[in-house]
Amino acid sequence: MTIHLYGIPNCDTVKKARVWLDKQGIDYTFHDYKKEGADPEKLAAWITAAGLDTVVNRKGTTFRKLSDNEKQSVAESHTAVALLVQQPSIIKRPIAEHPRGLLVGFKEEEWSAALL
Repeated sequence: MTIHLYGIPNCDTVKKARVWLDKQGIDYTFHDYKKEGADPEKLAAWITAAGLDTVVNRKGTTFRKLSDNEKQSVAESHTAVALLVQQPSIIKRPIAEHPRGLLVGFKEEEWSAALL
């Protein structure tokens, strides 16, 4: 099984997920938002599958630094996607696409149940 892992390499949660995947012997490809950007179609699909509140990281410093208008634009998925493309640090990390679905954020119990 190959997983597509999306995130930012220096993010602590992404690092934990990568270490966990390596320890489990699970192959994955890594998509670095900082180098490769975020795909609007993929973001829209993730929002449809997992929900806007799950995909958007409202707790991070990048989100808190947004203007009130930008924060309001995250309330609707069509305007949220544009902002997430511009500011990929606002996307919850990591996101893992696997053959049976989608994992958002890293919780070892959830990942074990889904991937092992």
